[in-house]
Amino acid sequence: MKRLTAAILLGLSILAAPAYAANAPQMEIGKAEFYLKEFEKEVARAQGADMGRYYNKNEALSRIQNLAMAYPDDPKVKELIHRASMVLMKSKGDFMEITPEMTAYLRNEKEMQERYRKLSQAKWQELLAEKQPITKVFPTPEVEKCDPDDYFGKYVVLENVVYPNNQFYGATGEYMYVGKRSSGFYFVELSGRSWLGPYEAVKRFRRFVDPSLGDTLKFTILGKITGVVMESPDANEKKLAPQEWGWVVEPEFLYSGERVVAYYDPNLENSGTFFGEEDVEKIKQGWYTVRSVPENVDPKTLMEIFATAIKEKNYELYKECINPVRYASDLGESLLRYHWDLHQARYHGEYVHAVFDEPKITVLKGHDDKNNLENFFLDSGQREQLIQRAGEKEEMAIVMSRAFEETGKQRGAKNFHELRRKGKGRWYVNTYDVRF
Repeated sequence: MKRLTAAILLGLSILAAPAYAANAPQMEIGKAEFYLKEFEKEVARAQGADMGRYYNKNEALSRIQNLAMAYPDDPKVKELIHRASMVLMKSKGDFMEITPEMTAYLRNEKEMQERYRKLSQAKWQELLAEKQPITKVFPTPEVEKCDPDDYFGKYVVLENVVYPNNQFYGATGEYMYVGKRSSGFYFVELSGRSWLGPYEAVKRFRRFVDPSLGDTLKFTILGKITGVVMESPDANEKKLAPQEWGWVVEPEFLYSGERVVAYYDPNLENSGTFFGEEDVEKIKQGWYTVRSVPENVDPKTLMEIFATAIKEKNYELYKECINPVRYASDLGESLLRYHWDLHQARYHGEYVHAVFDEPKITVLKGHDDKNNLENFFLDSGQREQLIQRAGEKEEMAIVMSRAFEETGKQRGAKNFHELRRKGKGRWYVNTYDVRF
């Protein structure tokens, strides 16, 4: 009888065992949740960006996976699985739908660039036919064995010239050498306006028409032989450089990327221009969706206008958005153009659209009439006294931005932009150099 009772009790304990194992141990739940919380914090700090590496991700997911396999019916385990799936999706970055309107600027630019490519290629062929450059560029005529007067005034085409590579300061001037000792040298004059004018024109083309020309500009130079000098092409090196005869070339036309032809014109304010430059702004007028900044603009709307000005290559509107104090000097103007170029590069290589959060506004100077906590303790007379004593009010707004790639994926974390306003004036972008 005792043996039968023991057998029955043993059988009942075996049948009841799974009931005790249906729920995961609280300690294991706690450990998994700890790593999951840390993973969630990391993702929250990323602010919608895909950081790639998360220190607690694998530990959290592996622990929850093990619990799910051992205790699939545990409600706490199911909750961990749900949270893990949600944060895993967030860790891959935020996405938004990129509409055709958001990328219209790329299509507009492509049409304009194609127009200038065709124009420039046709003009270049006309120039070659008109100037009739010498056909044998290398090896150069040997100065000791020819009459230099036979070559003065003739035109030469120098290809694949990369500026500022091969630039040097010699005994007779500033040059860029083309060639090598075995085949001879041409020394392109860089100190005169015939180089600086067209070079600046090519940079304007890159700034307002085609940013894909890149930072290092490559040229085909059509220039006139004006002299012959003995120079040291390696003069910039910290060593005694041998001297070489070279033909001096005064550049007249710069052809870059088969997309733009720039030339010197002493009658122009900039002394250089590119073919069709006078039509650039006329073409872009049909693109612009915003043409001015309203006086009553709010900070978020101003940032949207600022981003639109960059996308649509509206430099004057870009400048109108920015605090005038930031470009009151020549250096400020130069920095304005420098950061315009950076913004252009980012909108063509990193992201295509930006969105902005609601602003957080702080009073930096003067009485804050919207500070309900302080105003609760002040009557109208006291508030008026504070307004008079504090002087003109100055406010700061912080607007956070998020940028999105053409695929719709968020690029990087949020960035903050500072805006300022004085008195009853309008808002201006202060930190115009910040990426979106």
